[in-house]
Amino acid sequence: MPIEPLDARTHRVLSGISRVAILELLRDADAELDVPAIAQAVGLHANTVRSHLDRLVEVGLVAETVEARVRPGRPRLFFRATSPAAEVPAESYRLLAGLLAGGLGRDVSPGAGAGAAAEAGRRWGREMAETDAGLSDAQSGAAHGASVGRIVQILDEVGFEPRLGAAAGSTPAPVDVVIELHRCPFLDVAKDHSDVVCAVHRGLMEGALERLHTPGVGVTLEPFARPGVCLAHLEVPATKP
Repeated sequence: MPIEPLDARTHRVLSGISRVAILELLRDADAELDVPAIAQAVGLHANTVRSHLDRLVEVGLVAETVEARVRPGRPRLFFRATSPAAEVPAESYRLLAGLLAGGLGRDVSPGAGAGAAAEAGRRWGREMAETDAGLSDAQSGAAHGASVGRIVQILDEVGFEPRLGAAAGSTPAPVDVVIELHRCPFLDVAKDHSDVVCAVHRGLMEGALERLHTPGVGVTLEPFARPGVCLAHLEVPATKP
């Protein structure tokens, strides 16, 4: 299913890893949570959590409730995610939140974080291609072509605004199929966590190709190859004559 469009303000709010992690925590909570509980769960200082909550409330993704008190003292504030009918983050944001809130991007070596992110991306790709599992069961030019087309569709569903570029190469050499990615759902996050974010994207394509039974296709990413555009390279095996 295509992602829900996000207005510019909401997109900026959701480009912050910690804010998405807080939103996901509130979505999964069985009851409203106060600032100390949220801060403990996401590992951030309470003042930082308050700042993130202010921005989430501002765009309508989180609602604030004031505790009813009969005793003297300042009432506590409780927070909850707004109803599913409200504008919500795309599935891609939810995936990245789960990865980074779980510790990727901090407290691990860059290589370990990227490896775990790629595996999570592969799981995501397999799920997205689940209904197309029988698309290609044999190594052939037609099968690879159909799978490449489905990869472009999946990238479009996630929100990358992909465009299929020209393929370089000739038989019997492998063909380099280039997919231009004109929009990154994680652009602001990727600037600081490119190893993790790009690993998720590469894994997404690898997992989908695996589920599509398209063996032997290599996937590499060229981040920010030119202003506003990343390139995904699919190295497709040569077609046997």
